[in-house]
Amino acid sequence: MEQLIEFASNNMILAGIWLALVAMLIYSYISTWTSSVKEVNTHEATLLINKQDATVLDIRPVKDFRAGHIINARQIKPEEIREKNFKKLENLKDKPIIVICAMGNSARATATAMAKDGFSDVRILKGGMNAWQSASLPISR
Repeated sequence: MEQLIEFASNNMILAGIWLALVAMLIYSYISTWTSSVKEVNTHEATLLINKQDATVLDIRPVKDFRAGHIINARQIKPEEIREKNFKKLENLKDKPIIVICAMGNSARATATAMAKDGFSDVRILKGGMNAWQSASLPISR
């Protein structure tokens, strides 16, 4: 313990960076648990799509969407995401929506904005389109 204190006092910048990283890691776990937007894996997503008629909302760039997307997925333009303009999805407010991006990182912000805008059941696909393709699930081109 004394060595740790000595190291921290001799290397304040490194110790500060380490503390900041630990704090960010803890924050990310806590925000995931307390978020109104939940993550679903590929199996749960297919069940939602097949049994509850969930809508898949793909927020990837148009080029990536055209290269391959989940069957019947809808795409939303980046400017609509930035402006938080979800007017064309108004009729889906009470239905399950699964928001996907490439890796599952940027979908959370969009899903959270949708939940704040009144969408009752918004989820994100854990791992994004990469997880979907890794599971060898069908895609449409």
